[in-house]
Amino acid sequence: MTKSPKIQEAVKLATKAHDGQLRKTGEPYIVHPLAVKKILEEWNMDDDTIIAGILHDTVEDTEITLKDIEEQFGHDVAFLVDGVTKLSKARSGMKNLDSYLPETSDNLLKLLIATGQDVRVLIIKLADRLHNLRTLSALPPDKQKKIARESLDVFAPLADRLQMGRVRVEIEETSFRYLDPKRYEELKKLTEERLKRADKKLNNARQAVEDLLKKEHIKYKCDGRVKSIYSLHKKLAKYDQNIDRVYDLIALRFIVEDVTTCYLTLGLIHSLFRPMDGRVKDYIAVPKQNGYQSIHTTVITPDKQVVEFQIRTKEMHDYAERGLAATFFYNEQKLTSAYTEGRISKLPSHLLWIKELQETAAKLASGEKVDTKKLKLTLFADKIFVYTPKGDIIDLPKDSMPLDFAYRLHSEIGATCTGAIVNGKMVSLNTKLHNGDIVEIVTTKNSKPNPGWLDKVGSKHARHKLLSQLHALFPNFVANPDPPTKPEKKK
Repeated sequence: MTKSPKIQEAVKLATKAHDGQLRKTGEPYIVHPLAVKKILEEWNMDDDTIIAGILHDTVEDTEITLKDIEEQFGHDVAFLVDGVTKLSKARSGMKNLDSYLPETSDNLLKLLIATGQDVRVLIIKLADRLHNLRTLSALPPDKQKKIARESLDVFAPLADRLQMGRVRVEIEETSFRYLDPKRYEELKKLTEERLKRADKKLNNARQAVEDLLKKEHIKYKCDGRVKSIYSLHKKLAKYDQNIDRVYDLIALRFIVEDVTTCYLTLGLIHSLFRPMDGRVKDYIAVPKQNGYQSIHTTVITPDKQVVEFQIRTKEMHDYAERGLAATFFYNEQKLTSAYTEGRISKLPSHLLWIKELQETAAKLASGEKVDTKKLKLTLFADKIFVYTPKGDIIDLPKDSMPLDFAYRLHSEIGATCTGAIVNGKMVSLNTKLHNGDIVEIVTTKNSKPNPGWLDKVGSKHARHKLLSQLHALFPNFVANPDPPTKPEKKK
């Protein structure tokens, strides 16, 4: 990698600024910013992000000011540093968020709002958290558990939302090891024993597939994937701790040149081994909620070994491993420009939740209060992906119905909706949509929305659009702007 002169300048500035400071490990403090720099370089981030990663603690911990950083490295770097600087002071280019969010001490939420202005803030914070986890042993046990719990509950799911699979796994593994060391070691030993017993049979299966791919002149790369300890811990909880029901403990991953070859490879694998019923999962045709794409198939080999194969392209593999960071790399542009300039369609559909953060940041900038509980539910809500008849992917909250889809397309489509066709069949408007559904909205020019529709929308976006139209049609109409919630049980 070519070293940017600006990056070298940032290293010199940070080294000088942090001179004399030590980490809890006893190392010079500069070790941490340099480690963050290395992680961001491994993720192929742009120079501004790397420079901000190097300088992310200077404003908080040294005499360096944001003005100094802006003069030497430009507005973008200064803005990113400001976004990452101690979250209680995160400002995302506006007044101190604490004055707008007095009811929460949730630093993550403040970070997310800053992310609404530039998602690279979150990338830097993940790199920062990753290195802190790697050096967690230097802290007292109570702080270890506190940081590990926050990382597992908050930063791992965020990495997943950004499809940064490799980061998510490392955060989960390290956190789980500190939170429940006994269980971690128990599962680690169990995994190693299974691997040892299956090694020969796995090699036989791998060799058989490789021989066939070579015979068919298919270019490929193959590696093995062992299920992470924390993922195994969660899956065993579903299967009454019976590891024999965990079929994806070990997977063989084949990376091929294009989508057509993915399906061809799937057919070749099935010509060698018997696929298990219900165990072929096509995440290329219907991606996971976080945008993950791959084909998974679980087979039984002639020597009775159960093996999962994963088949994907190199680009899919990079997205699975590095997620949003790979998006920067492949687009060869700052991802944020796609939404700061209003070109939301340029963002991958599974990252459109970033727009919600931007809208929240704008509300706060204008002095509006934000219900942090609802915001957090929105950000962490499960998503589904449905399709228009033309094949466009629409990202909706879980439990959405046809009217949610209609209003997501356009307010006028929602207002004139008279019916919905899902997967070729006419359905009622209170039908819940599911991942992979193909949805077509039937409209009639002179149709108008009616108050009864309020029970047929689940998303906040559709509800507010519908309420706005109902108020215009019926000036005296009054309704709760938010969906009804179940009353809390009295203790």
